[in-house]
Amino acid sequence: MAAVEETWLDVGGAALAARSWPGPGRPVLAVHGLSSNARLWDETAAALARRGHPVVAVDLRGHGRSHQVPDTAVDPTVQAAQDLAAVCAALGWEAPVVAGQSWGGNVVLQLAADRPELVHGLVLVDGGWLVLADRWATLDEAWEVLAPPQFDGLRADDLRARLREVHPSWSEAALAATANNLQVRDDGTIAPWLDRDRHRTIVGSLLAQRPRDLYPRVTCPAVLLVAGAANPAADEAAAAMPNARVVPFVGGDHDLHAQHPDRVAALVHDLA
Repeated sequence: MAAVEETWLDVGGAALAARSWPGPGRPVLAVHGLSSNARLWDETAAALARRGHPVVAVDLRGHGRSHQVPDTAVDPTVQAAQDLAAVCAALGWEAPVVAGQSWGGNVVLQLAADRPELVHGLVLVDGGWLVLADRWATLDEAWEVLAPPQFDGLRADDLRARLREVHPSWSEAALAATANNLQVRDDGTIAPWLDRDRHRTIVGSLLAQRPRDLYPRVTCPAVLLVAGAANPAADEAAAAMPNARVVPFVGGDHDLHAQHPDRVAALVHDLA
């Protein structure tokens, strides 16, 4: 795997943890999903670096090594998009390809709609078309279904064994990155980096977001990566964007970037 550097990037009064790979080509900014972390992008980023792209994957506020970065009064999805714009400014990047998975897809969709001059290409990895308001009228209803599990005494070794059982085809690096969604306490038990109240607030942010209003504002080329043979919501999103296409991953997991890093990297590269 190409050498990775861990660093911090100023987003205006705060700093986000980041993982960085060097390269001379068009830059790529990679964004994880809700209660995930930047390391899920490691193998995709390394594949992109081999193709000559500099890559930065960030831990959003409350996630991974950035878990102590305070929230603001701004809606969390909008704030995350603003943080990404600040990351690009800190890096001196003017036209990166931006990729986001799950909630991170909705975040980078917001960025591409709000800052069309900034984003050269948009990659939505099984997300970006999450329209929670189609399913739930209130946050309480959404939270009843979407609240994360309680890990109550689960140990890190047991988690790793479960991950290997659920994802037998994944690499050890992908499994380790997934395990890094959780912190290991001194007693060996695990807990999410993302505070539960913060998690609920982000679910509320997704419930309030209206992606259909954003699709037509995305002027850059976009590719929507679907876990499965088809996804009507992704088809709807692509049809509403000026220049977008859908790529299905038959049999794919939600974390396509961890399961199929080379294929995802190739599709990101195609937009560059």
